[in-house]
Amino acid sequence: MSTFDQQLEKIRSNNGFIAALDQSGGSTPKALRLYGVNEDSYSNDHEMFDMVHAMRSRIMMSQSFTGSRILGAILFEMTMDRTVDDRDTADYLWNVKQVIPFLKVDKGLEDVVNGVQIMKPMPALDELLTKAKNKGIFGTKMRSVITEANAEGVHALVAQQFEVGSQICAAGLVPIIEPEVDIHSPDKASAEDFLQSTLVKHLDTLNDDENVMLKLTLPEKTGLYNACVSHPRVLRVVALSGGYTREEANTRLSANKGMIASFSRALSEGLNVSQSAQEFDSMMDASIESIFQASKT
Repeated sequence: MSTFDQQLEKIRSNNGFIAALDQSGGSTPKALRLYGVNEDSYSNDHEMFDMVHAMRSRIMMSQSFTGSRILGAILFEMTMDRTVDDRDTADYLWNVKQVIPFLKVDKGLEDVVNGVQIMKPMPALDELLTKAKNKGIFGTKMRSVITEANAEGVHALVAQQFEVGSQICAAGLVPIIEPEVDIHSPDKASAEDFLQSTLVKHLDTLNDDENVMLKLTLPEKTGLYNACVSHPRVLRVVALSGGYTREEANTRLSANKGMIASFSRALSEGLNVSQSAQEFDSMMDASIESIFQASKT
């Protein structure tokens, strides 16, 4: 069985969750602050990204971070291009930890139009997908955001996601389609209703050789995305923490059968640069176990 087929089977069948380690330039300072590294600790972007890579490497190298509970990890492009323990990051994840590597491919968000932020253009996407495939990346992730229950906006956002998703499938990778609904939206439940029906319509148009994953905000209505979970073209439906605490995210996740976690801030909550190796690994183990258990329900 090829590596890709092994990874496909693991994503489709195994218990576990996706670790989101893909903070980009805009969210990196906040991620570092939560880790105990303030802005006065670095003087430019190069030093900042060195520090966040050190944080991510520490997470990946933790003895608790293995494929027994973690199915995959989403990487920022700069993380893919770097090394962990003297190995290419994707190679380290799969061949040392048995964790499937994914790559964040979007280039950020446009301004809000019709209650949504669609993705900025990705003119070099084909080249990036070729590079990712050659580095052993299994799939991709791309994020857009819904802030209002605007049917026109939601339809445009989902159409863009699936158009780019087909391009990613054609390159031999599995796209994680992420239409995030802002947890602070005043009409979050209505926006999620629009999103659910639109997603199912687009999923029904996929060819038999186009498999996708969905990354969705934990919904107000329990079980809202059941039709997506059971859809034959969907490998997994994963949940983003979206600003919820780990405790609340786990509680909401446990109630939504068939969804698994893909947490970023909720995964790293409680980690600190000053912790000893034992303290760090203990916190990692507790975090991973709680998210793993919530993802099993």
